[in-house]
Amino acid sequence: AARSPASPNAPSQKEQAGVAPPNFSPLERTWATLAQRIDRSIGWDSLPPLIGDLVLAGVRIRLRQTNLHDSWTLPSSGVRAPDVKDDRYLTARTADGTFNDLAMPLMGAANTRFGRNVPLEDTVLEDERALLSPNPRRVSLELLTRERFIPAPTLNVLAAAWLQFMVHDWLSHGQNDPDLENAWTIPLADDDPFPQRPMRILRTRRDPSRPAGTDGQPPSFMNIASHWWDASQLYGSDLDTQMKVRSGKDGKLTVTPQGFLPVDKDGIEVTGVSGNWWLALDLMHTLFTLEHNAICDRLRAEYPTWSDEELFDRARLINAALLAKIHTVEWTTAILGHPTLQIGMRANWWGLATERVNRLFGRLSNSELISGIPGSPTNHFGVPYSITEEFVAVYRMHPLLPDDFQFHSVQDDAVIDEKTFEELAFRKARPALETVSMQNALYSLGIANPGAMTLHNFPKSMQRLVELDNTVNDVAAIDIMRTRERGVPRYNGFRKRLHKAPVTSFEELCANPTWAEQIRRVYDSNIDRVDLMIGLYAETPPAGFGFSDTAFRIFILMASRRLNSDRFFTADFKPEVYTPAGMAWIADNGFTSVLLRHFPSLRPALRGVANPFAPWTRVSAASPPPPDRPEFETPAPARQPERRGVSRRAKT
Repeated sequence: AARSPASPNAPSQKEQAGVAPPNFSPLERTWATLAQRIDRSIGWDSLPPLIGDLVLAGVRIRLRQTNLHDSWTLPSSGVRAPDVKDDRYLTARTADGTFNDLAMPLMGAANTRFGRNVPLEDTVLEDERALLSPNPRRVSLELLTRERFIPAPTLNVLAAAWLQFMVHDWLSHGQNDPDLENAWTIPLADDDPFPQRPMRILRTRRDPSRPAGTDGQPPSFMNIASHWWDASQLYGSDLDTQMKVRSGKDGKLTVTPQGFLPVDKDGIEVTGVSGNWWLALDLMHTLFTLEHNAICDRLRAEYPTWSDEELFDRARLINAALLAKIHTVEWTTAILGHPTLQIGMRANWWGLATERVNRLFGRLSNSELISGIPGSPTNHFGVPYSITEEFVAVYRMHPLLPDDFQFHSVQDDAVIDEKTFEELAFRKARPALETVSMQNALYSLGIANPGAMTLHNFPKSMQRLVELDNTVNDVAAIDIMRTRERGVPRYNGFRKRLHKAPVTSFEELCANPTWAEQIRRVYDSNIDRVDLMIGLYAETPPAGFGFSDTAFRIFILMASRRLNSDRFFTADFKPEVYTPAGMAWIADNGFTSVLLRHFPSLRPALRGVANPFAPWTRVSAASPPPPDRPEFETPAPARQPERRGVSRRAKT
């Protein structure tokens, strides 16, 4: 039974919540200590996969014990429970993320604070002179500039687009402080071609309930997006945005008769989040808008009397869960290609009992290790859930983006267009997409490689990015300043706080001796001043990994926490909330089936591809694919026997 929401007059959210303290058994504590020793002495990635997974499980316990820090305890003002108008929130996601936790309605909601993975006292800012050292523009030019494109050969560009698509769901610091007088002032060398002198980087807007400036107190910032994994990039994190994207009929989102998203008066697509827009984001948003509408068709066939509101609520739940599943078991296993992670990430969703056992018998245990996180008890591990600043910092992965793009026909692989990133960004995205078509654009990004996550591979287009208002930004320099000004420790300090030994030399940090010497020069031989992002790019990752093992520590902790804390992935991940048809949709689908449902002409390119975020097969003119048409008509309501509350879907 649902608990009543807290009174708006309650003294504080922390007191309302009564978040249970972490409850780690003696066995878990012992295993965490042992796993940490094994990891430090041998390394999880040097062990047989199953043993490596058990070691990582122990490492995650230690991180849960020591690396979840509560930003709710900082002084705050204006915190009150949201108004309650009806009981819809009990079984549906709200527009702003409130009421996911019924005892703490604001937990994870839009416009609440980012949390921390390091102690709050370790996030106090340096003085301004130290924050600007070394010069972030110098770091950008000397250590990050792409001299030649370094590909990530095991991935396709859709993997890069997917990450940006997901990040827009999870986090946004909102508009920066517009006061140019208060901006970070970055001196430029005499021969620097940057058009603005001096370079100015707007500061992140601070939490309005906290004093601004380097005041000796931990800084705090607000996430204007819902912290939950709720597909808010499609639906928005406020009711006004949600109503703009909805069609008002049959629960569906609005698309044009041609199957595109509508555009506003400025030529930008109307969707939940349209910032930093470019063609690949248009593809992802359009694809999963179409998927939402396909889910609505399925639900309406099964439940013909349902209202627009009910169809929308169930379809959103199902679509969000499908996105989380794809990210967990497909995207992650593509970018983290080590055999241990092939088991571990699937175990996050289905447990070590495997997907096959889950399909045959359902959950065997409440244990997430045995039967996966979805459907397990909700667990905050003693700290109210939020996305953290450290999570934001390690997901700065702009090197994935190429500067140049070639578009091919899915019919015969012929080149049909060539574009630079600038020609695909912002209001130029839609005309480019209409020129090449959705299916050709998906195919072209599916066969192309993104950039590798390493030094000297930052997109040049991002070092001189012309925004919609014609301002010019060096995104690499901005990334460096964002991590510094938000109090995230530098590379060695970050490692120590995540229970990894600090590096003691530039040669230990970077295996490329030329690059190691460049880092030494930029940081004046002080290894402890190396920025987090530079250290993450310089570090040699485990075999098959697309990013560093240091960044992976935050991933180990937060990838599961996004599921553990969300009642719609835990206590309420069940047919009574999602419907039997919805549970079947989540179980039966992945990224490949979504692509083929809406663009069946991609079938030859996806034939034999084990992971849709790996490079696709190039098509041949000798075997042209079928023309695009709906993959299947929405089946009539299934009238088959139910087992464990989940109906079997009709064969299609």
